[in-house]
Amino acid sequence: MSAFKIRRAELADAASLCALMADVEVFGNLLQLPYPSEETWRQRLSEGLAPGKSDLHLVAVRGEQVIGSAGLHPVGPALRRLHALMLGISVQPASQGAGVGSALMSALLDYADNWAQALRIELTVYCDNERAIKLYQRHGFEIEGRLRGYALRQGEYVDSFAMARLHPKPPRWG
Repeated sequence: MSAFKIRRAELADAASLCALMADVEVFGNLLQLPYPSEETWRQRLSEGLAPGKSDLHLVAVRGEQVIGSAGLHPVGPALRRLHALMLGISVQPASQGAGVGSALMSALLDYADNWAQALRIELTVYCDNERAIKLYQRHGFEIEGRLRGYALRQGEYVDSFAMARLHPKPPRWG
């Protein structure tokens, strides 16, 4: 498989992200729905790139094709939770197992640890998504709990794990 590069997502990536999220093997492992809209992705990208937004959305590209996507987003507006970010990641099935997910995770964690003042990164993952769970654990995430009946997937309620990673060396003054 040829090399890929990691970069910040751009508005021009809307069609490629829509195609990635239209893959049943991708959206089936996320909280995405089938039949995504390119306009919806354009709007999401536009909102995330707005001045003052702290979201970081990265893509892995091979040539002009988006083969993976990952982001860090605030967990909400509560002042006492500004130290926590939510992580999401997806990789096209043909590129899974080729280091794309690990490269995206490394880039996000470098940003979170060294630039974003993040102490805690949170995510949810379906309990049967063993490949993703192993990726997260390799990058320091731990299972904090099981969320029963978390989401409807292909007509069945499925459980998810709540996972989190704390900054390995939180910054200190002096």
